[in-house]
Amino acid sequence: MKYDFLIVGAGLYGAVFARKALDRGKKVLVIDKRPHIAGNIYTEKDEGILVHRYGAHIFHTNNKTVWNYVNRFADFNRFTNSPVANCRGELYSLPFNMYTFNRMWGIVTPEEAAAKIAEQRKEITREPENLEEQAISLVGRDIYEKLIKGYTEKQWGRSCTELPPFIIRRLPVRFTYDNNYFNSLYQGIPVHGYTEMIARMLDGTEIRLNEDYLADRQVFNALADRVVYTGPLDAFFDHRLGLLQYRSVRFEDEHLKTGNYQGNAVVNYTDRDVPFTRIIEHKWFEFGKDEDGNDLPTTIISREYPAEWKPGDEPYYPINDKVNNDLADAYRKLAASEKGVIFGGRLGDYRYYDMDVVVEQALRRCSEVL
Repeated sequence: MKYDFLIVGAGLYGAVFARKALDRGKKVLVIDKRPHIAGNIYTEKDEGILVHRYGAHIFHTNNKTVWNYVNRFADFNRFTNSPVANCRGELYSLPFNMYTFNRMWGIVTPEEAAAKIAEQRKEITREPENLEEQAISLVGRDIYEKLIKGYTEKQWGRSCTELPPFIIRRLPVRFTYDNNYFNSLYQGIPVHGYTEMIARMLDGTEIRLNEDYLADRQVFNALADRVVYTGPLDAFFDHRLGLLQYRSVRFEDEHLKTGNYQGNAVVNYTDRDVPFTRIIEHKWFEFGKDEDGNDLPTTIISREYPAEWKPGDEPYYPINDKVNNDLADAYRKLAASEKGVIFGGRLGDYRYYDMDVVVEQALRRCSEVL
């Protein structure tokens, strides 16, 4: 059977593209090297708890078109992302807001907070050239030292003075008592999880799991007129220009016979000496209730340990410093000249995207080629 599109990767980008292609009457084959669909947003029930197997994913967007589109395939709950930062046992509200400033300095008014930060910003007298300078210019030295430096250096495996400033430029800073992390009109998590949402998007497609496209690309290419590739950009070209760098993550899950471990879905650990960056308590993504509204008697937590990436590991975060961006640009030029192949998604573009941007870009690309 000849397909119009072979889609490599059953994650969010591939699923959106597949759905649009199917709706246009195209024949689609979706393959993935993992044993499941949904990519890194894969969720599954474990002891009645919906577990985010590859880390917390909260959908948020200001794009009404995108929000309406994903709501075709899932009902979203009203979850609001309000993480907490733990620094040596002291707890601070995130994003940085009046609760944070009160805990840090004992101040109570926005005027006092703004004055404190303005005073500490003065040490940065030039345009920030690295993440440390950028952070201090945004929130001052105290917050940087306690709540940013250790966490960020664990996350990226590099000193803050070696990281580019843009990583932290979107850091939310509010002079209000508002613990909602995202500045988004729409926010939530699919009531039955992302895997069911992706399954609905892929309904009607042929799906083959445990298939490695790069190992058998000639065979797979012969099956379809065009390929949609969402895997690592450099791997498609056999790393001929060099290896792009990523950060990886190791998850350590623990089942606990308690109804409440930390009282919040996400707690960040900002001390450099704590080896993990955060603990996720999955039940709180659904307010600690089962599908019938009953309190769940046990809990599941996941500790996230950042890790250096090497070939064969799962790539999570592109390292968008100058060296890697220049190399990625060179690969993108190769990709632009690759006939019959569409590159997309976080890995296919080598860019860090929120989920709404992935959906938006997939929809836009579909409008161009379908």
